[in-house]
Amino acid sequence: MSHPSGSKGSYLAPELVAPRPAPSGGRSIAGWLRRRLFGSVHDTVLTLVIAAVLAILLPPVLHWAVLDAVWTATDPAACAEARGACWAVVYEKHRVMLFGFYPYEEHYRPLAALLIFSSAILVSAWRRLWRWQILLPLWLLVFATVVVLLHGGVFGLPMVNTRQWGGVSLTMVVFMWTIATALPLGILVALGRRSSLPVFRYACVAFIETARGVPLVSILFVAAIVFPLFMPSGWELDVLLRVLIALTLYYTAYFAEVVRGGLQAIPAGQYEAAASLGLRYWPTMFKVVLPQAIRTAFPGIMNYVIIIFKNSTYVVVVGLFDLLNATRSALSDPLWLRYHIEAYLFVALAYFAGAFALSLLGAHVERSLMRSRIR
Repeated sequence: MSHPSGSKGSYLAPELVAPRPAPSGGRSIAGWLRRRLFGSVHDTVLTLVIAAVLAILLPPVLHWAVLDAVWTATDPAACAEARGACWAVVYEKHRVMLFGFYPYEEHYRPLAALLIFSSAILVSAWRRLWRWQILLPLWLLVFATVVVLLHGGVFGLPMVNTRQWGGVSLTMVVFMWTIATALPLGILVALGRRSSLPVFRYACVAFIETARGVPLVSILFVAAIVFPLFMPSGWELDVLLRVLIALTLYYTAYFAEVVRGGLQAIPAGQYEAAASLGLRYWPTMFKVVLPQAIRTAFPGIMNYVIIIFKNSTYVVVVGLFDLLNATRSALSDPLWLRYHIEAYLFVALAYFAGAFALSLLGAHVERSLMRSRIR
């Protein structure tokens, strides 16, 4: 064996590298600005243009929306003299906007239902509870509690007709029902479309293509107006229930296609491995294939969850007073009619907040699913 020094038994000691300071700007604010905003000539020009536009637009918007705005007033005359926005219309009409025609003295019931629903969503985001033995009873209990609170008739609660449900509570019921029914049915329809039995496969294909080929507004009109014409004499189905069934059928088709995309992404080796273990069709699907398919299709599923939340406003076409239509009803007061911009901005912010919260929840669940996949 040769030695680095050329002499037997001797060796050269490695040179010690003097400690050097960490690269500057790695995690500093200046480094972040340099990388994200001023990394190239193009980025620098774009940053300066956007900054100039914001410098021109933000001051007048800030003055109108905050500094010169009227926040609380029971008399519209106070808003007429102000130079900014009249948020007092939200302060004055928030009960109608949030709860529709629900009895005034019973407003605590939809508020309690909304708090229970929101709490259940937050609890469901906890990864340790992601078991159907826990989540299924939890959401069945939540749904039953919400219906009892809103409808009443038991436990000493006065009965409130569904025609009086409105505002946030109606939006919540439409959203919760549609997700809870359309997603499981969509999974079954997706499996049916991939079935080897022609009867099931062609029936599912016909249902999916028909539902996706008809506008949602048309389906809602059929459910609310045309469907009662075919009911036997003396039979009448609640209009809200008819609308919920129509929404379920419509979004079942879309969820089915999203889940089918996830199923097609599963390699054939997974089916073969399950077959080699002696698993039959349904155990293979529920224990091997569907968990992977739903994980793959989860971004698309979450996309339609947000769409359903926003499209709950479509119930306005059949005369139900969701948050948007309840706001329109509140603005029928001629004293506050001229301040409709502020009222609709409030509704837009409410929907944005809900959609953004769902987006954050979806990102959290997606990250958790990816971590479990890596493990």
